[in-house]
Amino acid sequence: MGQHLSRTVAEGVAFMQLIDGKPADALSGERLDVASPSDGKVFASIPSAGQADVDRAVAAARRAFDDGPWSRMPAADRGRCLTRLFQLVEKHGEELAALESRDTGKPIRQGKADVVATMRYYEFYGGAGDKLHGDTIPFLPGYTALTLREPHGVVAGIIPWNYPMQILARVVGAALAMGNTLVVKPAEDASLTTIRIAQLALEAGLPDGVFNVVTGYGRTAGAALSAHPGVDYVTFTGSTGTGTAIQQAAAVNNRGVTMELGGKSPQIVFADADIDAALPVLVNAIIQNGGQTCSAGSRALIERPVYERVASGLAERFGKLVAGPHDADLDLGPMINPRQRDRVAAMIAAAKAAGATVLARGSVAPDAPSGGWYQAPALFGSVDPDAVIAREEVFGPVLTLFPFQGEDEAIRLANGTDYGLVAGVWTRDGGRQHRVAKRVRAGQVFVNGYGAGGGIELPFGGFKKSGHGREKGIEALYDMSATKTIVFNHG
Repeated sequence: MGQHLSRTVAEGVAFMQLIDGKPADALSGERLDVASPSDGKVFASIPSAGQADVDRAVAAARRAFDDGPWSRMPAADRGRCLTRLFQLVEKHGEELAALESRDTGKPIRQGKADVVATMRYYEFYGGAGDKLHGDTIPFLPGYTALTLREPHGVVAGIIPWNYPMQILARVVGAALAMGNTLVVKPAEDASLTTIRIAQLALEAGLPDGVFNVVTGYGRTAGAALSAHPGVDYVTFTGSTGTGTAIQQAAAVNNRGVTMELGGKSPQIVFADADIDAALPVLVNAIIQNGGQTCSAGSRALIERPVYERVASGLAERFGKLVAGPHDADLDLGPMINPRQRDRVAAMIAAAKAAGATVLARGSVAPDAPSGGWYQAPALFGSVDPDAVIAREEVFGPVLTLFPFQGEDEAIRLANGTDYGLVAGVWTRDGGRQHRVAKRVRAGQVFVNGYGAGGGIELPFGGFKKSGHGREKGIEALYDMSATKTIVFNHG
């Protein structure tokens, strides 16, 4: 492991923000403890930023955009900086994986997988910025009309705690490739890899002020950033409620937003599906990161002829699942904080009290630290589609099963929530694959699979309360830029 690792995860490390290329404490001097979800013990601290700190960071980003070289730099040169950042993430991969794993509680193998996806984002956008072209438009005689893609200016990136390193990368990669400057506010529960990658970005050659990081509570630093008049565009990943508040704050300044919000994603298993191939994917899609994933496959819709077989197979697997500390590298880690653990437990208890049948429960490792924030996985069978557990995002390792008969009922159930982020379709019938994929209301649909190892190239975003705008792939570059039309009257 890299030499820096021993310093970043040593007990009591005081991490700093990054503003205008320099480490910065909060002007108030206030700091927040950072505790490991695996044992509840404090091992670091971060600054607790307020309005004045956000003002400093936005001003630095504004200077870097208006007066610095970044926005006027050839796109290929910006890409080279992002490529160097990719190489530095690769070089410090073990350090970053260990830091992410301890900070969020996810198993170390997940931390390593997140590093691989993070690298790919910077590699992809390192080569993408100079691939987005304008157009010429047929117009009146004597005129030439053309369009350019230009950066918004200062972009605010508000990053969640579930995949901080990956989601940071998809925001930073697309925004910087288009020539924007950034102020990033990571979640107070998971800020450490954001700070470290910002340091690496300086080493990669980003000019001072291009990539700034403020840390602290969402209700203070996050609210100040999303409402800041010096911000030109806001991107947010997180809960629907917080996303609504951020959109309202940005609307005061008439700023655009990209919102990737919650999900209640269905996986539809038809009777002709390859059940043996589907079962492990159905399980992994809900326990990955402890179910704390917007795109988690939290609902399994199963055609009646194979319902009992699929339910039995899932129950067998759920009964063997074990949660434990991040460094034990078990099936899943702890919840991110006590509030999330208690929320998931309350939703499970409420579903049982309402009559939902528990088909299987996983367990918590007997030697897991008593101070950790663990939740055993739960599998519910034949759930009422109108039940709370069937409609609301749990954001934990809870899978609900629903029998259906035929395509029409499957589509009705799949589209029967307020969300529309991701869906899975399991069938060998080629015609059905196309019909169902087109009828499901979701931003991404996977056929005979679910997820794509980060899916860096694949546009990602939702319908309905799952948000709007698109991240990932070339599509994200459109969200991170605006069209300028220029018309020449040359006679």
